[in-house]
Amino acid sequence: MASTTFSGPVTSNNGFVGNLTGNVTGNIAGTGRVTHATTSAINATATATAAEVATGYITSTSAAATAITLPTGTLLGAALSAAKGTIFDLYVDNTAGANTVTIVVAVNGILSTAAADTPGSFGDLTVASGVTGVARFSIMFSSATAYVFTRTA
Repeated sequence: MASTTFSGPVTSNNGFVGNLTGNVTGNIAGTGRVTHATTSAINATATATAAEVATGYITSTSAAATAITLPTGTLLGAALSAAKGTIFDLYVDNTAGANTVTIVVAVNGILSTAAADTPGSFGDLTVASGVTGVARFSIMFSSATAYVFTRTA
């Protein structure tokens, strides 16, 4: 299969096939459904590896409060082959956990203006446990080695 580079919007009548960063599969343009082929489990306070974040889906089942520090912008950018303008969604699933998970932004990562201005929503870096314990975060790269972090759901 040939590789083609486009600038601007791309549409298809028969869907898209390929390997997207983050091990994502599904008909993104048609149904909006995204399935993560792999996930990472972080069940104790730790720094997530770039490979764990690159799966796009982190689970936690910890009974204790857990802090997950994101990797540096340099490491995460390299794992995602990021460039200025790259946007990556990270899901954190704490539905099987018994305590909160807190996301910590690392070196070369900053909270977005929305997160700083509205810490109770866009800047909410804690993920509750139980049935409501799912969160989506957007990581937007301002360069290949620096990112802006925002909670989006």
